[in-house]
Formats: sequence, structure tokens, C-alpha cells
Amino acid sequence: MNILEFGAHKGAFCGEAIQRALDAAAAQGGGRVTVPAGEYLTGSLVMRSHVELHLEAGAVLRFTDDFDAYPIIDTRWEGYEQPSYRPLIYAREERDVSITGLGTLEGQGKKWWEAFRAGTLSAARPCLIGLERCERVCLADFKAVNSPAWTLHPLCCENVRISGVTVVNPADSPNTDGIDPESCRNVRISGCHIDVGDDCIAIKAGTEDARQAVPCENITITGCTMVHGHGGVVLGSEMSGSIRRVAISGCVFDGTDRGIRIKSRRRRGGSVEDVSVTGVVMNDVLCPLVINLMYFCGKGGREAFVSDPAAYPVDGGTPHVRRIRMADIVVTGARSAAACLYGLPEAPLEDISIVNTQIHLVEAEPDYPVMNARQKPVTLSGLTAEHVRGLHLADLRIVGARGEEITLRDVQ
Repeated sequence: MNILEFGAHKGAFCGEAIQRALDAAAAQGGGRVTVPAGEYLTGSLVMRSHVELHLEAGAVLRFTDDFDAYPIIDTRWEGYEQPSYRPLIYAREERDVSITGLGTLEGQGKKWWEAFRAGTLSAARPCLIGLERCERVCLADFKAVNSPAWTLHPLCCENVRISGVTVVNPADSPNTDGIDPESCRNVRISGCHIDVGDDCIAIKAGTEDARQAVPCENITITGCTMVHGHGGVVLGSEMSGSIRRVAISGCVFDGTDRGIRIKSRRRRGGSVEDVSVTGVVMNDVLCPLVINLMYFCGKGGREAFVSDPAAYPVDGGTPHVRRIRMADIVVTGARSAAACLYGLPEAPLEDISIVNTQIHLVEAEPDYPVMNARQKPVTLSGLTAEHVRGLHLADLRIVGARGEEITLRDVQ
């Protein structure tokens, strides 16, 4: 099916015509809906089961920045259950959902970013693509630009494949993560290029306030390039449902603030465990390897308990990080520190390995390698580990550190 057959016209608003095409394909049991070369203006679209939205080369779906074109729905945003404008492309409880092709999704996020900063929005900003409780999802080959908020957000989905997608959002755009699988199972991300204003890929599992603590598990990330952004691949800080069995390999980070980043805090609960990072190359990063259990950003992050150095009772809100292996990593141009591994006195990090890794530091203006209230700006700092049980370092070379290359506090 071609959207032109349903009344779409180049250069005109075609939201109703495109939705009619998607609905017609679903009514006949599924099929492909093609967007031919040209530019088409649309509002929020709802995907259906067994339907593929295919963007031909040269096709541009430009989403209107009229907020009224996006109904407010109840969903999860930044780990919390709250009202949100419906994603630009949305699906809930559908199967065999596909968005493919060499075309472009233009989110026109500028007006959303301005309204967010001004505090004038009635609900949370929409993701560009939000898929909730869907099975067998394929997102492939298209380009997504200027998302109002997170760009690709599968939530509580199973069997998700994201391949060959390019995501580009301005460096100063707020919360415009690239790919955020949240509470999903069996996710494969490969061959993507991400250049955004927040984390490039962020794996999440909800917060302590989410209605259901659903894990995010069985995640592979291979062959991706990530430039700019706050973190290359980030696990957390929303991880109350737990994140487990994650394999990251063959990726390049260039200009991200942090490289591999695990973050959480007290009262989040859950665990991050069984993570493998191999064959990664980084350049021009603040700190390539970060584990921080006193992360202070977001709702409640400035409460005193978050960064209190005293030990707290271990309970269901205590976060845990265990069995993290990082190997065969090459880093040039690390501007702040080589690595920061910060557990909690009541919940030390467990079984952390850094093997066959080279980290080359360069002097720069002092900056914060991790985001917690106890960290001070540094440059040319080596590896610092605090509250760790089972730290394994082998064939680790740190070049250019000022002072001690390795600093250990309460570490076995």
C-alpha cells in the first residue's frame, strides 16, 4: 500500500491519510505501507500489528509541532508513571511492528525543548518512537532527527531488533537520548550511529515508583558508533526492576562525556549484573569507565541520603552491581579520569574486572568524571575504586596520570 492511494500529498498535512493506510493494512491482516520520496507533514501515528511502515529513500515524515496533535496518555517517562504527550509514532500491545527504510523521521523538537525549559507543557514531552508492551519489533535503516525527548523508546517489549538506524539531535537538546530499551527482554541493537544531547544508548528498568518492577534483560549492542552525548552506553539510573545479561562489543565512542556508565542510588533497589564489555574504542571522553551508586540527578537526587558516606541498612531499596567485565578497551584523550568505581559502604560493587585495557589521559580543564555530590572536578586522575569486593585488574595501562595511577579505598 502507498500512502498516496489514501489521500496523502507531498508538502501537505497527511496525518489522517497515513493513519488510514496503516489501519487498512492491519484490517487485511498486515502488510507494508510505503511512504514514497517527498516530504509529508503529520501528527501522531499509531502502528498496528503485522504492519510495516516503510520510508523510501528521500522520504521525510515531518511531525507537526502543534502540541494539540498529540493526545495526552498515561505511560512511563524517565522511570515514573505519569501523563505524557503520545509519541510521534506509538504502539501499545501490538505484534510484528516494523519501521524500516532509508527515509527520515523529522521530529521538529525545537518548540518542545523551548516549552520544556519554560515550564509551559501540560505533560511530559513525547518520544519520537514509543512502543509499549509490543512483541517482535523491527526498527531498521531510517534516520531520526530532532526528537522532542527520547528518540527510540521500547517499553516492556520483547524481541526487539534495532539495526542501521541513525539518530541525530542537537548537543544542547534536553533529554534527547538515542535508544532507551526499558524493562524489555531480548533486544538486539547493531550498526547504529547516534549523536545526541543526552545518553546515546541507555538501558533502563523503571524506578521505585513504577507500577511494575520489570527487568531489562538479554541485551546485545554491537558495531555502533556514538558521538557526543552524556554517555556512550549507560545502564540506569532507572534500574529498580534490575538490568541483567548485557553484552556490548565492537563499538566506538567519540566525544561522549562518559563511555560505559552504570548509575543508580539508594532507594532505587534492583541490581545491574552479568555485563560484558569487549572490543570498545573511545576518544575524547571525560571518563571512560564509570560505576556510580550515588548518582544525584533527577527526582530526589539531591536528598542527603543519596551521597551520605555512612553505611545504611540493607533493604529492598539498596541497589547492587555485580559481575561486570570490561576487556580489550582502548581509550585516547580521557580528559578527567581513567575510571571511577564507586559502590556503597553497605552494598559494595562485586566482582568487577578490567582486563587488557589502555587508557591515555590528556590534560584539560578539571571536570566531574561522575555525577555525585562528593566528586570534585579533576583532570589527569587515574583509576579510583571505593567500596568494591572482588576487583580484578590485569594488563591495565594508564598513561599520563598525575599522581597515583590506582587509588583504592575499602577494596578487596
